[in-house]
Amino acid sequence: MTRYARSLAALHWIVGLLVLMSLSAGLLVLGRMPNSDINKVAALGPHLVLGGLIGLLMILRLVIRLRTGAPPAVNPLAPLVHWGLYAMVFVMVGSGLTMSLMFGLPAIVFGDGGILPETFASPARAVHGIVGRALAAVVALHVLAGLYHWVKRDGVMARVGLRR
Repeated sequence: MTRYARSLAALHWIVGLLVLMSLSAGLLVLGRMPNSDINKVAALGPHLVLGGLIGLLMILRLVIRLRTGAPPAVNPLAPLVHWGLYAMVFVMVGSGLTMSLMFGLPAIVFGDGGILPETFASPARAVHGIVGRALAAVVALHVLAGLYHWVKRDGVMARVGLRR
């Protein structure tokens, strides 16, 4: 096996884009808005939807990955980084879902409306914030590694390409 299954490669790029969008929304927009800002409820909607979609696609991605396997690692750290990314994304989805349910966010954002609590202070919020920043750093390194291999033209990027 020299490349990932096409379905897995497609999910890699789709989930990667969704994770970048969600991290950007969380770290650059939502994290800077006080809960008292009336625009925060509207801004939370897409973030919650993205999180749910990422969670579903990651489950699908994990099932496909376990069924189809992977090409040999290009270096000893690659499997650790890849499984670490899976774990971090699942922790983000889980902590986001936990926080969302704890504070009744689906009803506030998608239901009759309502007022956000003054703060989202909770262990789930702390985990979401800490892992979010760590995930952003690891994603940035992953992108840089991809760019390195793309410039080097060593065939690594073809492993997650969509062409045959």
